[in-house]
Amino acid sequence: MLAFDDLTKLYGEHYALNHLSFEVPPGVVFGFLGPNGAGKTTAMRSIFNLVKLDSGTVTFQGAPITKRLSKRFGYMPEERGLYSKMTVIDHLIYLARLHGVSSSEARRRAGSLIEELEIKGGGGVKVESLSLGNQQRAQIAATLISEPELIVMDEPFSGLDPLSVEIVRRLLEDRAKKGNYVLFSSHQLEVVEDMCERVAIIDNGSLIVSDDTEALLSTRDQYIIQLLPGHGDLSNLVIEIDLIDLEGERLLFQANSIEEANKVASRFMDLGVVESFHPYRLRLSDVFRKKIEEMRNGI
Repeated sequence: MLAFDDLTKLYGEHYALNHLSFEVPPGVVFGFLGPNGAGKTTAMRSIFNLVKLDSGTVTFQGAPITKRLSKRFGYMPEERGLYSKMTVIDHLIYLARLHGVSSSEARRRAGSLIEELEIKGGGGVKVESLSLGNQQRAQIAATLISEPELIVMDEPFSGLDPLSVEIVRRLLEDRAKKGNYVLFSSHQLEVVEDMCERVAIIDNGSLIVSDDTEALLSTRDQYIIQLLPGHGDLSNLVIEIDLIDLEGERLLFQANSIEEANKVASRFMDLGVVESFHPYRLRLSDVFRKKIEEMRNGI
């Protein structure tokens, strides 16, 4: 596990981290969420001892993180930090050599990452000549060139178009399947929802929730009936159900069990007006807003 244990960091009277604790397991893609200024970057920087904590510890597989141990990690900050005058492939080889990788192996890894990330020009283009999206892909390659066991990324999807997001997504999911630790922050909640098996949400440096994504999004007692257009007047049926919301052809209702929900749906199906029927699944953006509001209102 990567474990954050009771992290506290004060800047004057402001808590950047306020007794923050949660764990990141291996083999999953872990989303780290929070509003601007919530403390995400401070927490990620603490993994690499780039922040002097007032209290608390970060451990990896039960051990304190030393300079030697952190060489097994890869960190991508939100701000790009590549040498603009170097070609992408030379830059990647240079970074790999700094990690003690042989010249031939560094070139192999660089070529593989350039191919995986589909970086323009096959890596032979100077960083400064790349579009912002391709610079972001190059920054991701730089993070992965050492084949880190722990991958930490701050807003890796910033500036990427949907095709690029999918490329990076596949790459990170592949690394997780190989048993690596993958932790990243992002404000693109739809991407986090699609690819992260676990998430943690923080605000004002404090943990709000850390859980499996599916557990956060699932609802046990709410169901959706999508009606066919031109279904006619169904007010007599609608008034008899525990209706939560009616939006266009979409009925959101509550039931005490799946059996009860099936009975409700069957009455509509018997009239031939149902396009689909399924349990309601929350969106991560809805959960995010609700959790932040509850935290700030002391609920």
